[in-house]
Amino acid sequence: RRRSVVTMTMIDARNAMTVLDESECWRLLAATAVGRLAVSIANHPDIFPVNHLVDQGTIVFRTSEGTKLAAAMLGIGVAFEIDGYDPEGGQAWSVVAHGVAHEIEALDELMAAEELPLFPWNTSPKHRWVRVQVDEVSGRRFEVGAGATPTA
Repeated sequence: RRRSVVTMTMIDARNAMTVLDESECWRLLAATAVGRLAVSIANHPDIFPVNHLVDQGTIVFRTSEGTKLAAAMLGIGVAFEIDGYDPEGGQAWSVVAHGVAHEIEALDELMAAEELPLFPWNTSPKHRWVRVQVDEVSGRRFEVGAGATPTA
């Protein structure tokens, strides 16, 4: 049921921007360790950095009780964003996935998640697992302007 916003690579000559196809978006999602989860609960938007991995066409991360888990328990729409910069190539990129988050609770899914090579960077316990079922993914790659110095 996942749909891709863009199904082919296109170049916007005015901005030297390449619109990434779905497979490139997923390749970058799988190759990037940290992303940002954007949620809105009770009309209050928030964004959280999380380390994640791609599993069977979904995005999985671990968490503890709090806003991220509340978003998953409510089954609300979320956005997940990653980006990167290649200083040697002078290019940057960004990928955004939209979907619905839900807590992994079924025993077989939970056991499978426990086998994934995903370990929280933060030392606080993260015993809950969340899966984002992605239904839309899009991305862009672009040239970094002369004189621009991206910072970390």
